Amino acid sequence: MLRLMLLRHAKSDWSKPGQRDRDRALAPRGRSAAPQIGTYMARHKLVPDGVICSTALRTRQTWDLVAAALPKAPAATFEDALYDADPDDIIDVIQATPKGVHSLLVLGHNPGLHEAANLLVATGDLDARERLGEKLPTAGLAVIDFAFGSWDKVHPDSGRLDRFVVPRMLEAATD
Repeated sequence: MLRLMLLRHAKSDWSKPGQRDRDRALAPRGRSAAPQIGTYMARHKLVPDGVICSTALRTRQTWDLVAAALPKAPAATFEDALYDADPDDIIDVIQATPKGVHSLLVLGHNPGLHEAANLLVATGDLDARERLGEKLPTAGLAVIDFAFGSWDKVHPDSGRLDRFVVPRMLEAATD
C-alpha cells in the first residue's frame, strides 16, 4: 500500500508589487498555518518517507516549517516541474518516485495540485471528497491511499481519500 500526501503551500505574501511569482514568501498567516499542519501530521503519524517540493520560495518555506514539526523529517527533493504544473505533470512526478518510498509528500501549487487530487481520488469519505472537490486552500492537506505498491501504477481514479485537512478545521478543533 502507498500513501500520497498532497500539500498546497501556505498563504503567500502579495504585498510587493512586481515581484516574481516564484519569489513570493509566506505571509504571516502562512507562517502560522504551515507548522500547524506539520504538528497535525506528526500527531497523526503522517510522516512521509519522501518529499518532493516545488522550487518556489513559498513551497520551500512551507516545507521547512512543516518539517520542523515532524519527529524525523526526510530530506526533500526540489522539483522545478512542480511549479506551474498541470495535473499530468504532477502525476508524472509521483510516478517517478523510487520504490523504497511508501509514503510521499508532494508540495505544490493550485490549480494543478487541486486538479491532480481530484483526478486521483475515486473513493473515500464522501464529505471529505466533496470539500476537496470544492477547493484546496492554502496549507490544505489531502491524504490519498493506493492499494498497490508501485508509484508507477498511480493513475486517475486509483486512490482512496483517507482525509482532507485545512488549517481552519484545526483551529476550530482547538476552540
